[in-house]
Amino acid sequence: MRRALTSANKDEKTTMATKIELKIKGYNVVKPEDKAAPATVTTAAAPKEAPTAEVIQMHESVERPETLVGSTFKIKSPLFEHALYVTINDIVLNAGTPHELRRPFEIFINSKNMDHFQWIVALTRILSAVFRKGGDVTFIVEELKAVFDPRGGYFKSGGVYMPSIVAEIGAVIEQHMKNIGLIHDPEMDDATRRLIAEKRAAYETAGAKKNSEVSVASSDANDSSGFPPGATLCAKCNTKALVLMDGCQTCLNCGYSKCG
Repeated sequence: MRRALTSANKDEKTTMATKIELKIKGYNVVKPEDKAAPATVTTAAAPKEAPTAEVIQMHESVERPETLVGSTFKIKSPLFEHALYVTINDIVLNAGTPHELRRPFEIFINSKNMDHFQWIVALTRILSAVFRKGGDVTFIVEELKAVFDPRGGYFKSGGVYMPSIVAEIGAVIEQHMKNIGLIHDPEMDDATRRLIAEKRAAYETAGAKKNSEVSVASSDANDSSGFPPGATLCAKCNTKALVLMDGCQTCLNCGYSKCG
C-alpha cells in the first residue's frame, strides 16, 4: 500500500504545472506525430555566394568587312553655323540568302564646325559600339529624340519640331533604320487617310471663302511645309499641322484629334 502511494505521489509531482518566471515570447503546439518524428540535427548554414551580374552576349562577334554599304544624311540646323553630315554604314548579314538583313554597324558625323568636336566624336564612338554589340538597337532612336536643348529647339524643313541637334541625329538614325527595314511605321488605314483628306479640303475651302488673300498665302506656305500657314504644332507627331476645325484641334498629318 505504501509503495502504491509513493508511486502515485511521484506521478503527481511529474504532472504538476511548471511556473515560468520569464516572459513568453512565442509558443508552438506539439502534436503527437511531432513527438514520434526523429529529432533533426541542426547544421550551420553554408555561406551564400555573392550575386554576380550575368553578361549576356546579344549577338556573335562579327569582324568588320573590308567594304560596307551605307547612307549619308545632311543636317542643317539654325543652332550650327555649318551643316552636319551623318554617315551610317551597314553590315549585310546572311548575304545572298532569303534571310539577308542589313544592320547598322558604325556611324560617323562630320562638319566644318569644330566647336562641338569632342561630344560628336564621343557620341559616334558610343553609337558604333552599341551597333556592333548587336541585339535590338532601335531603342537608340527614342533615347536620342528625347534630348532637349535648354536654349530651345527649332523647326526643320516640313514643319517638324526638333528639340535639339541630338534629337535630329536620332531622327536621322530612325529614318535610316526605316530605309533598311529595321523599323516599320504603323500603317494608317484608308478610312483615316480619307478623313484627313476631307478635313484638309474643308479647312482650305473655308479659308478661301473667308479671305482670298489668305488663300494665296496658304498656297505659298504649302509649297514649303505642305500644311496651311495657320497650323500649330501637333503634340503627337511634332509637326506644324494642327488646325482648328469645328471647335476641335485636328492634325492634318497624323489624324490626331483632341476630341477623340
